[in-house]
Amino acid sequence: MNKSDIFDSKLKELSRLSKVVSHPARLSILQFLAETKSCITGDISDFLPLSRTTVSQHLKELKKAGFIHGEIDGLKVNYCICHDELARFTKLHHDFFQLLLSSEIHCNTK
Repeated sequence: MNKSDIFDSKLKELSRLSKVVSHPARLSILQFLAETKSCITGDISDFLPLSRTTVSQHLKELKKAGFIHGEIDGLKVNYCICHDELARFTKLHHDFFQLLLSSEIHCNTK
């Protein structure tokens, strides 16, 4: 038995997806795709201050998590945000933090 097996499946999924978006380069890629308001064909590293290899590694992680899709179009790849998966992650995130905020006990910090 793996120690992570003792945790709720939603917590494990939230943790896994949070790790994917915990890197500023990945957030930058997602932000770029969102601001572009269309699928991007070609090399995203042309638009970001990151090397092609770095962008490629981060795209791979974002795609594996389902946050983006990468469809081959000839010699290029079209990258698009997967809104359904981002909405699912947002709901997991929201539900978890709402539970924490609904706690009866409050810390008094100054």
